[in-house]
Amino acid sequence: MKHQNGNLGLYSYEVLPGFKDVPNSQKESLFFRKLKLCSIVFDFTDPVKHVKEKEIKRQTLLELVDYVTSANGKFSEAVVQEVVKMVSVNMFRTPSPQPRENKVVDEPTMDLAWPHLQIVYEVFLRFVASSETDVKLTKKYIDQAFVLKLLDLIDSEDPREREYLKTILHRIYGKFMVHRPFIRKSINNVFYQFVFETEKHNGIAELLEILGSIINGFALPLKEEHKMFLVRALIPLHKPRCLAMYHQPLSYCITQFVEKDCKLADVVIRGLLKYWPVTNSSKEVMFLNELEEVLEATQSQEFQRCMVPLFHQIARCLSSSHFQVAERALFLWNNDPIENLIRQNQKVILPILFPALERNARNHWNQAVRSLTINVRKIFEDLDPELFNDCLLKFQETEKKEDETKARWEARWRRLEEMGAQKTAGNYNTTACFPWKPF
Repeated sequence: MKHQNGNLGLYSYEVLPGFKDVPNSQKESLFFRKLKLCSIVFDFTDPVKHVKEKEIKRQTLLELVDYVTSANGKFSEAVVQEVVKMVSVNMFRTPSPQPRENKVVDEPTMDLAWPHLQIVYEVFLRFVASSETDVKLTKKYIDQAFVLKLLDLIDSEDPREREYLKTILHRIYGKFMVHRPFIRKSINNVFYQFVFETEKHNGIAELLEILGSIINGFALPLKEEHKMFLVRALIPLHKPRCLAMYHQPLSYCITQFVEKDCKLADVVIRGLLKYWPVTNSSKEVMFLNELEEVLEATQSQEFQRCMVPLFHQIARCLSSSHFQVAERALFLWNNDPIENLIRQNQKVILPILFPALERNARNHWNQAVRSLTINVRKIFEDLDPELFNDCLLKFQETEKKEDETKARWEARWRRLEEMGAQKTAGNYNTTACFPWKPF
């Protein structure tokens, strides 16, 4: 066993009396002793080593949880310092080497020390959340350097640890107002590094879940700093290939911004179009899901600003040979607020969509997509028969011109092939009459 300073056997490891067994005047002193006992870190790579001492520490940590939870007086500065020291020694550690045999490549690494770590996290969570923790006193020890270490830890492969860190960071953000700008900026930096450098981080989903609550509490009107965070950090998070790992909390954060300030809808939609996937069908379906949520919160004025590029993209989705992409795009017409926006602007939208709708109705290989397309086509036809017929005539004219162009090109190719064949035959005859001889 190792103490925080790396020395062995600094403390004799023995069971200390319970808090119920000492008078109130000695409880704080006993609390100190138990914290020091729990500052000794054990090696869990060997399951038969220090079994008794590990169990003593586990029971002692459980006692600390109860003590912190039931505290009925402000924690002194000495207690705060010792609590932060104990959790730091246990949490900010070098990851234990993991046994490699029988390990699945994509399986997350579960920390072997979790039987102790979990209770350490619980002690710290209860301590941060406690009404007896004085913020002015504690911020000296839970400082920016400490917060940065917590943010580094959230890259842990162990999902249990990330869940605790998410809750603790959220509590710190809520309680230590002085750290709020720093926490937002630090999360920003994590996102920048992830998107533009590494595309590797295990805790993006958890950080976005924290941000979902933070954004929900933003006061109106939104600060320019918060809008820049949306544009520079959140929207580019659509770029990485591993979007599926964190798309749900990202979509929630984006929608929160649009619900708080409807003028941001145009910025968000254009951002989605900028990062729209070209060859990844499952990612396209995620984008369409998010687009629907954003459009639900979009007002008519913002919709009109971006509807032309937006419906050019939707037309491409309708034309997709991947039936789930085409089907998901057609499902937009099942959403009443979105259908109302389309109805109000059909004179602009229908000419953009009509070729894709017409080709789908005739030729799409998937029956469900064809049926949905015919339904959408009927909606437009019933809304404005005259506009629909105009679009149909233009489509037929365009189709006729395309057929004529195609026929001309095919005729040219045939002539070229015939000329090539004649030339080859002529060359063959010449070669037969005058065979080539080396000098």
